[in-house]
Amino acid sequence: MENDRKMMMLCLLLAAISSRVFTGEWKATVAKNLDALVTSCAVIPCSFTHAQDELPHSRLRGIWHRSTDRDQCVYHDDKTKILENFRGRTKLLGNLGQGSCTLEMTEIRDHDNGPYCFRIELVTTGTETSKIDKFSFVEDCVNFKMITEPPKPTLIPPKTAIQGHPYTITCLVRHTCPSHIPQLTWSRGTAEEILEVHREIHQGTWEAQSTLTFIPEEKDDHTDITCTAGFFGGRKSTEKLTLYVKRTENYNHIIIPAVVGIGTAVIFAGLCIFMVKKYKNRIAELQNQDGTMWNRLSRLSRR
Repeated sequence: MENDRKMMMLCLLLAAISSRVFTGEWKATVAKNLDALVTSCAVIPCSFTHAQDELPHSRLRGIWHRSTDRDQCVYHDDKTKILENFRGRTKLLGNLGQGSCTLEMTEIRDHDNGPYCFRIELVTTGTETSKIDKFSFVEDCVNFKMITEPPKPTLIPPKTAIQGHPYTITCLVRHTCPSHIPQLTWSRGTAEEILEVHREIHQGTWEAQSTLTFIPEEKDDHTDITCTAGFFGGRKSTEKLTLYVKRTENYNHIIIPAVVGIGTAVIFAGLCIFMVKKYKNRIAELQNQDGTMWNRLSRLSRR
């Protein structure tokens, strides 16, 4: 009798613990609509909370399934329970112990549009018989909008490229797979001239950005600059613009001839002044010589 009473108390205690954990309010935050590029990948951002602050992390199990049937799992830690066409293509990126249920799906196929829902389970241990140990967020499921062509990059150039002055052009592309960021490459430029940034625009949508800075020369006028976005899975897209370089004003063709002309004029004027002075001095010498000769003749005539 005493043993039966102890067993009953133990069962009630376990039930109470399970009830405190799973009868509280569950909340989940899931991106409900995402673009998914066929043959590439997509990451579904997901987080969950529970009114009970401390959950038995070691016993948590995360599952993703089709909204129409909870048994059609697209992700499960037991791979044998995953639908065959999803095996090897899904991975839980988040840490359940930290309230993250983020899922990655690769090799996207044109029929992978969903919707998909997250389910949390508390794995039973020993002789525990509680059934209040599962919760599916069927009201917070995600739908994929299938994209068959990779999105084109967007180029943001300044208005004018000026010869000899730094010129900056930005290439950006949006995506939904931050675990495999699209690679942005330029048709010109070195690693030192390129700056890359990756940021989240809103839940589930990210932007890869590459900025190229260089100094255009006269030979760059009317040349094309191309930015290529390479997505996970091998898909690529490109965008280009034609560079028009405004030449720096050069007044050498005016200044040099003017300087030469002024220099020539100064030299000629100096030469003329020198010649005039020399001519005047010569005339003065001749006049002095004529005066001396006249005076001699005058003295001879007096005798």
